Amino acid sequence: MIIRNLTIGICVAAAAMTPLHAQNEEPSPRDLAIAAGYKAAFLCSGIFNAGQSEAEVAADDLTRIYSAYRPLIGDLPAEIDRERQRVSVRFADNMPPRVAQWRPQLGCAQLPTGADPDGAIQPVALGADVDVPELVASDARAWPQGDADAVRALPEGRQAELDGVLASALDRATYGAGTETTAVLVVQDGHIVGEQYRTGYNMHRPQRTWSVAKSIAATVIGRAVYQDIVDLDEPAPVPAWQTPGDPRAAINWHHLLHMSSGLWSPFAGNRTDNVYFGGQLVTDSIPALPLEAVPGTRWRYANNDTLLAVRALRFALGDGEQALAYPFTELLWRIGMTRTTPETDWQGNFILSSQVWTTARDLARMGLLYLNDGMWQGDRLLPEGWSAYVATPAPDQPQRIGGVGYGAQFWLFGPEQGLPEGTYAAMGNRGQYVVIVPARKVVIVRRGFDAVGDGERFDIAQFSRDILAVLDAR
Repeated sequence: MIIRNLTIGICVAAAAMTPLHAQNEEPSPRDLAIAAGYKAAFLCSGIFNAGQSEAEVAADDLTRIYSAYRPLIGDLPAEIDRERQRVSVRFADNMPPRVAQWRPQLGCAQLPTGADPDGAIQPVALGADVDVPELVASDARAWPQGDADAVRALPEGRQAELDGVLASALDRATYGAGTETTAVLVVQDGHIVGEQYRTGYNMHRPQRTWSVAKSIAATVIGRAVYQDIVDLDEPAPVPAWQTPGDPRAAINWHHLLHMSSGLWSPFAGNRTDNVYFGGQLVTDSIPALPLEAVPGTRWRYANNDTLLAVRALRFALGDGEQALAYPFTELLWRIGMTRTTPETDWQGNFILSSQVWTTARDLARMGLLYLNDGMWQGDRLLPEGWSAYVATPAPDQPQRIGGVGYGAQFWLFGPEQGLPEGTYAAMGNRGQYVVIVPARKVVIVRRGFDAVGDGERFDIAQFSRDILAVLDAR
């Protein structure tokens, strides 16, 4: 079964299950507040993370979105304050606007609904003593640490054939009618052999990862495992679960990474719009979720498990400035992911289930780290065998669903999709894919703005097969 027919996961599965009222009902104040937060979040991140114009953000990030938001977004007035690097969107005459505030490295955080934009709440920022890479110097370094000497062409005939496959991904038809591709990139044997971008995008313009962020979260946690900060067999130290007798204290890191915490969620692929677009803190409600199954006995795809794993890591790191800097200093910047912006809530909790902005090249770097089993230019960053761990089926998963399985924050592919055994992928809403093919030493990246909840999905399995067929030709 090809991936476009997969009916669960990566948040798309829940697109029809909206927290907003039915479209034939008058929107409630909460509906409007969430919609205003959606608009503020994407305008803020698109303008200040990606350097886009308001029109560019509207054309991609605010178009073909969740159906319940579509009729509300356009009529909500937005104010863009470029001096203070914030976006305000009004949704009611008697309430303050929804506000998204940008910060260097950490991107945009939303103030909670009802907060005074000029009041006491100031979103947490990265400490001034963090040594941030200088981008021009970083870009000048050799690939994969930088961008110099990144591309290594195939023999002429095969290069033309590969370029033709990549161009087909951008034609809005070949791999799914109406799909909208912004970037495609192929790495073989450590170098880029093909790379194409839609107008308005290039190797340094980021866009939102959606659930590809979950795989980034697993990588950050893998770094902490290597440093003996985290023991996967131990309970995850979520502060809200530490009262004696709390049954959730039995949830360990494996359970969270495998999506088998046993915590209640309204449906598989649960939406977390209050956190993503409502200004709610990660720590407000998600740690309070009750158990409904014994940890480790049920697989259920949920944003909650990823958010809780990252919250537990923050606690393990001490909840201070070191925790905020950790993803950058210990992973992202070490592997050249200098154009990657993991965003947080306004108290500094990373929203690594979805809310990361990054480029195709940075995602290819992460894929390379996995191809090399956690080694990066001679240094071990992840535990030996971490690549196999994330690509091993979750033990409590009843079956491969639609032929596609789940490991530890990565999806599992193979012969059922016409791909080599051991293929696995990071996947996200609106068509974000990082396909890792260890048997061919290949990484395939596709970024897009496919419609949410209607229209065809990008056929990543067929696209990957077509690329591998070209690369395998002799």
